[in-house]
Amino acid sequence: MIADLIPLLPFSQNALWGFFLVFLRIGSMVSFLPAFGEQTVPVRVRLGITLAFCLIIFPAVSDRTTAAPDTLMSGLAIGGPEIATGLFFGLLLRFFVIALQTAGAIAAQSTSLSQIFGGTAGADPQPAIGHVLVVAGLALAAMMGLHVQFAAYMIQSYNLVPLGAVVESETVSALGVAAVSRTFALGFTLAAPFVLASLIYNVTLGVINKAMPQLMVSFVGAPAITAGGLFLLLITAPFILSIWVDTFMAFVMNPSGGF
Repeated sequence: MIADLIPLLPFSQNALWGFFLVFLRIGSMVSFLPAFGEQTVPVRVRLGITLAFCLIIFPAVSDRTTAAPDTLMSGLAIGGPEIATGLFFGLLLRFFVIALQTAGAIAAQSTSLSQIFGGTAGADPQPAIGHVLVVAGLALAAMMGLHVQFAAYMIQSYNLVPLGAVVESETVSALGVAAVSRTFALGFTLAAPFVLASLIYNVTLGVINKAMPQLMVSFVGAPAITAGGLFLLLITAPFILSIWVDTFMAFVMNPSGGF
C-alpha cells in the first residue's frame, strides 16, 4: 500500500507548497484587513481567520501555483514577493479605516472635542468621534457580508498580480496614489458638515464679539459648539456611514478601478 502511495508524493508536495504560497499572501493581507486585522483581535483568532480564507482561496487559484522549488533561494524568490503583495493589497483596504479616523479627527477638532478620547480599535488613542465612526463603520460593513467581499477581493488580487510575481511599479503608483488621494478626499468629505458648522460658529462668534466686546464669547460659545457637534453627529452619522460603506464596498468589488 505504501508503494502505491509513493507516486502521489510529488503531487502532495506541490499542493502543500501552493497552499503555503497562498498562506503567505493571505496572511500578510489579513494583518491589515479592517475588522479582521485589528490589533485588538487576538493573534490566534487572526491565524484562524487566515487559515479559513486560505481554504477558500486555494481551490480558486490552485491551477496558478508553481511546483515545489528545489532550493531555498528559489523558494524565497517566490515567497518574498507574495508577502509584499499581500501587504500592499491589505494596506489599500486599511486606508478606508484611516479615512474614518481622519474624518473623526477633523470633526472633533472642528467641534472642540479633540481632547475627549474614547476607546480605540487600534493601538493609538483617537478622539471619541473617530472611535464611534470606526467601530460603527466596521460593524456595518461586517453586517453586509464583509467576509464574502474580502474573499472575492483576495481572488481578484491574483488577477492583478500573478502568484510569485513582483508587484509592478505601474500597479503600485496607480493604485497607491489613488488610494492615498481617496483617503484624504473621503475623510474631508465625511467631516464636511462639521467643518461647515465650525465655520458658521466662528463667523457668528466674531460678529457677536465685534458688536459686544465686553461679552466673554468664548464662555458662551464653547458649550454651544460642543452641544451642536454632538447633535450634528447624531443627525449625520447614518449618512456618513452610508457613504463610507458604499465607497468601501465599491472598491472591494473592483480594486483595479479601471486600471
